[in-house]
Amino acid sequence: MGSATVHELSRRGLKVLGLEKFKIPHSMGSSHGMTRIIRLAFREGSEYVPLARRSYELWRSLEQKVGERLLYTTGSIHGGLPGTTAFESTLEACVTQKVKHEVLSGTEVSARFPGYNFPDETKVVFQADGGFLVPERCIKGYVSISRELGATIHEEEPILDWKSTSYGISAVTHRGVYTAEKLIITSGPWTGKLLPELAPLAVAERQVLAWFKPRNQEAFSPSNFPVFTLATNEGSFYGFPSFDGYGFKLGKFHHFGEAVDPDNFSRTPTPQDEAVLRGFTGTYFPDALGETESMSVCLFTNSPDEHFIIGTLANYPQVSVAAGFSGHGFKFCSAVGEIMADISINGETQHNIELFDPSRF
Repeated sequence: MGSATVHELSRRGLKVLGLEKFKIPHSMGSSHGMTRIIRLAFREGSEYVPLARRSYELWRSLEQKVGERLLYTTGSIHGGLPGTTAFESTLEACVTQKVKHEVLSGTEVSARFPGYNFPDETKVVFQADGGFLVPERCIKGYVSISRELGATIHEEEPILDWKSTSYGISAVTHRGVYTAEKLIITSGPWTGKLLPELAPLAVAERQVLAWFKPRNQEAFSPSNFPVFTLATNEGSFYGFPSFDGYGFKLGKFHHFGEAVDPDNFSRTPTPQDEAVLRGFTGTYFPDALGETESMSVCLFTNSPDEHFIIGTLANYPQVSVAAGFSGHGFKFCSAVGEIMADISINGETQHNIELFDPSRF
């Protein structure tokens, strides 16, 4: 969110300083892992569809600017058992927002995409525009263009403290004190440390991903395997085709539900982490269940209702925040950058972000 925001502000001709806690890119937060889902089908609500459409436009624009492919279209599959929120809400969002889609049974999914092994009673929405972004490339692209446009971006320089001033704000790091008219905070799991009032509303959660070597490589290639989200009796999972030399990628939404301090928790995957992901894979994607190639720990930052937190602070109108993306935010980074620039400059945006207003809490 920060790299997209810096880009949009610098594109509009503002003097911008971006301060990053780690290196760019890094694997400490919520913006890594080689592939991140992008889609137009949303069980989270139809309000997300217009924002996703704008995100697609802006990602394609970034591709042209950097001369590199960032978005891969594979199609996307979303659902679960009939009557579940995962299926019914996704279908409703597609119908309401006139998103082209198909409704398929588990048998139809498995026949069309051999890597899948869904029970016939499974009901899914297939959306042909779904796919994945390459997050590290996206971030590096935004940062490189921002620097070309004149933005100053410092790596490994976290904000230690900030305060309101008659001018706007001042921010303290280990290298010095910076002043600016506006402050925009897009610090993911660390939001509550910079904004204590948001600590109960933007809660870091330990998340684990695994990559398995498919027994049938071709069935799990991007041309044959759509990204997916699936609600089952074992929980809700999401996954990706093999990409860039790595195998089938899988995660479980909210994994074990472990709320953590982002500066003090275990980043080492455990056998228990691996077992829950291999168990699901063996049932629904048996041809993907070869050896475990690698595992990675990342973070979700969850809001109480799992909708985003985007807006200005009630007590500090010169400070705005984007946080609480609850495991499904990366696809929106391009549009959120646009929104944060709008809010910072104009105090409002043409995007409908009423659902994300921090004051709802």
